[in-house]
Amino acid sequence: MSIEVYRDAWGIPHLRASDPRELAFAQGRVTAVDRAWQLEVERHRALGSSAAFLGPEAVDWDVFARRVRLADTARRCFARLADRDPETADWLRAYAEGVGAGLAEGAARAPEFAATGLVPGRWEPWTPLAVWLSTHILFAGFPTKLWREEVATRLGPEWTELFATDGPGTAGSNGWVVAGERTASGAALVAGDPHRFIEDPGVYQQIRLSCPEYDVVGLAVPGVPGLAHFGHTGRVAWAITNAMADYQDVYRERLRRGADGGVEALGPEGWRPATVHTETVEVAAGDPVTVEVIETDRGPVIAGGPGEEGVGGPGEVGTVGPGEEGAALSLRYPPRVTGELGFSALPALLAARTVADVDRALDRWVEPVNVVQAADTEGGLLHRVAGHVPVRDRANSLRIVPAWETAHAWAADPAPTPRAAVDGHAVMANARGLAAPLGVEFAPPHRAARIDALLAASDAWTPDRTTAIHRDTDNPSAAVLLAAVGRQDASWLSPEAAVLGARLLAWDRRMDAGSTDAGLYAAVRGAVVRGVAAHEAFAALREPAPYPAVFRPWLALGPRVAYALETLLVAGPVPEADVVRIVRAALEEVAAGDPPPAWGATHRLAPWQALPDGDDAQWPGLGGDHDCVLSTSSVPGYTDRSARASAARYVWDLADRERSAWIVPFGASGVPGDPHHRDQLPLWLRGELAPVVTDWNHLTKEYEDHHDRER
Repeated sequence: MSIEVYRDAWGIPHLRASDPRELAFAQGRVTAVDRAWQLEVERHRALGSSAAFLGPEAVDWDVFARRVRLADTARRCFARLADRDPETADWLRAYAEGVGAGLAEGAARAPEFAATGLVPGRWEPWTPLAVWLSTHILFAGFPTKLWREEVATRLGPEWTELFATDGPGTAGSNGWVVAGERTASGAALVAGDPHRFIEDPGVYQQIRLSCPEYDVVGLAVPGVPGLAHFGHTGRVAWAITNAMADYQDVYRERLRRGADGGVEALGPEGWRPATVHTETVEVAAGDPVTVEVIETDRGPVIAGGPGEEGVGGPGEVGTVGPGEEGAALSLRYPPRVTGELGFSALPALLAARTVADVDRALDRWVEPVNVVQAADTEGGLLHRVAGHVPVRDRANSLRIVPAWETAHAWAADPAPTPRAAVDGHAVMANARGLAAPLGVEFAPPHRAARIDALLAASDAWTPDRTTAIHRDTDNPSAAVLLAAVGRQDASWLSPEAAVLGARLLAWDRRMDAGSTDAGLYAAVRGAVVRGVAAHEAFAALREPAPYPAVFRPWLALGPRVAYALETLLVAGPVPEADVVRIVRAALEEVAAGDPPPAWGATHRLAPWQALPDGDDAQWPGLGGDHDCVLSTSSVPGYTDRSARASAARYVWDLADRERSAWIVPFGASGVPGDPHHRDQLPLWLRGELAPVVTDWNHLTKEYEDHHDRER
């Protein structure tokens, strides 16, 4: 075996090996050395065993992971992969072996292991698949169907899509490709930034993977080999955003328990046996939790079931959600049904030379469903959707559907994945567009339209000029609220509120961190959100929805109003006169209080840490907002803190890979106190990128291994 590990000035690992298998081993090993704590947290989350060292706060997730059968699905997918594509299965096995080889060294560097008493465990060949599933099981947002069910039941079916996130929507990602005819070099550019919950350590890992077969730089998901989302081979580069497709269904099940303890579920063919067993979630500083794991012909039961809520004798059933006695909910998702995740695409992407190669590789992709853009040095361009979306009744995409009706079954073959030609440039930003036939709710058009307008302004794009697009803080979604402010009669307002309203109407809509006008707008918006949420029209939605706690972020009225404010100010059950009154009251409330500070004073970063360090004051203020290109999401009306933002930014240059650039929010190392733990944060805050360095002579060799190893 021949493995070499180099580092650049940012501590980013550059790996060189004798063949793809040894390179996968090297990737696993260096990731374990750099991010042992992160890897072990993700492994335990996939297994549903994280509460054993993180404590009671992790129980809800662990119970869900057990019930939805993440680990078992990963094993099933790996077994199918080993049967159909043994070479890729062995590549995954090599990565897991590499993680195992590096965990002890990585754990010795990470203080979290000693703090929690956690001992590194074993990585199986299927563990990377389990980590991937754990990371993406909620990515398609199936809990939104629970919310729509609540809206339809409590407000009426005519309001089912009232809170549709097209106005505004869930945070997603930006991406764009510029054809060579529109760049200064004559070669294409691919750029963008994925918007995800910000975690420390970061959810993306900058890395370079080099062997005789290929040499690729890109952003890896720690715990998963290869570069699934963002990569540049020198000859072709690719990037993705969430397609916002709907590919998971929630079924209302009727279950009954027999005298023997077995469970049956009512399906289209009548009562059929469900599989059932119990598992135990161990809890640090708490009592263990017993979980009954049930799976029907549709899928795993994720809520409700026999024995819940104090009910559970022979023939009795539990109750979940509004409506009929004896309901439970099951989740049907493609990998559980097909045994496929699409990991055969991962080594094929690394070996790609052209967009045609990328295209063929992604024909194998399954989950999550993404919009993909790619460009190559021959002038090739690609803009397509990749992934598995089942064909079924429209109702499946909107709400919970009855398991016993045949109309809600899946067709044998998935839906075709759309594609489009690139005319000068193309933008992907989770908006309704290319993937529209595959989804229900999309991000609003604001980010996509803004990027499109910025790109249209030049025919000489360079990597440096492209980077500036990432920093754009124009907030188009403010227009609806500002229009409502403009409709106020000055005679109705106090002098202070009238001055405040005039100031808002003169504001440039820029959500800059240092802008007091942006802070003023945020304060008024927050008051309006609270006023709308308190309106009597939504009284029926204030009662907590009776679903597991892990789904609560999708089921709270306040955030739902915040994200749909544009729609609710001009449509919906709140009368126009009441909207005018609510906006007026918000202006008066803000005018009567202390002047709001600059936006960045309250709009501060709030990253997730498995083991919080307790120093909240360390987190900086941010510019941007939910619908800005610089997308930094909060929950207006409830908190300005931003838990979701750009998890990475990149510009891939097809003219010269060394003119490419990238950044992550923190750094290459997951070890607190390491020089590269957070050294990229200042650049990330300024919207700057670090250079991609690929000349081995400009890198520092750290590790070399020429020993034979059992393969």
